[in-house]
Amino acid sequence: MAFINHSAKEINCKLVYYGPGLCGKTTNLQYIYNKTNPDLKGKMISLATETDRTLYFDFLPLNLGTIHGFKVRFQLYTVPGQVFYNASRKLILKGADGVVFVADSQEARYEANIESLFNLRENMEENNLKLEVIPYVLQLNKRDLPNITPVEDLAAALRFKGESIFESVATVGTGVFETLKACAKQVLNKLGR
Repeated sequence: MAFINHSAKEINCKLVYYGPGLCGKTTNLQYIYNKTNPDLKGKMISLATETDRTLYFDFLPLNLGTIHGFKVRFQLYTVPGQVFYNASRKLILKGADGVVFVADSQEARYEANIESLFNLRENMEENNLKLEVIPYVLQLNKRDLPNITPVEDLAAALRFKGESIFESVATVGTGVFETLKACAKQVLNKLGR
């Protein structure tokens, strides 16, 4: 749930990037960080293991203008993709205002995507969040690789509620900002109601 600081006239919203291991969650945040005006972002905090996989989370605060005189900040997090960090996934999801599910388009990762989406739904329920009502978008990443699952097949398996779907190649930024903007817009629309 968004945190509103009336004295500072600031609204803080939390977006969580969720998906299976090595699907590109951290790559999304790194691209956003590298391409965002330094005046609009804070420091990116990333905790990684020796093999460069996210151990706990990536965090990137972004200032995205004002609404009704309140400065809006989005805090972007990723969850660890590895299954044995499920407690961390639950903790990071707590208080989320929006979720981006990053799917790995490679055929070999099809089942991992489905398992991760199921895990997202379980963890949201444990945090009293509902995927049916939370702002949510689906990103199909790694569309530049060989042996990828067709968009229609991934959509049929992963689309939950008619959410927007974005094809992406996070390493070069294709679809990265479009995904972020779509989820952020949903969050802001929900706040406005």
